Amino acid sequence: MTETTELGAEDGKLITLARASRARNAAPEGAAVRDETGRTYVATTVELRSLRLTALQAAVAAAVSSEASALEAAVVVTDAKELTEDDRAVADDLKTQVTVVAAPDGVPSSIVKR
Repeated sequence: MTETTELGAEDGKLITLARASRARNAAPEGAAVRDETGRTYVATTVELRSLRLTALQAAVAAAVSSEASALEAAVVVTDAKELTEDDRAVADDLKTQVTVVAAPDGVPSSIVKR
């Protein structure tokens, strides 16, 4: 994998979706993913007594439950500068081609392309 600062227009749209979802739900994180067919899934952090998911885990769960088998791109909007180990693992599970971590203002802090 290589780290880069390049970001395509479609990936920029994912940042917008993740930011909007995070703001709407007042959640710590927002995520958006695009599967191998171009379908998009958006989610925020899930914090219930019985279930805890990062925003990326929730978005990937939605994608997988809709028959996605790979991801073209995944974006997480968060205060963190990089993905957690759990989020890296879930991105790797679906062979994600582009993974972006962006600050709440939408500025990417990390872009990794496979």
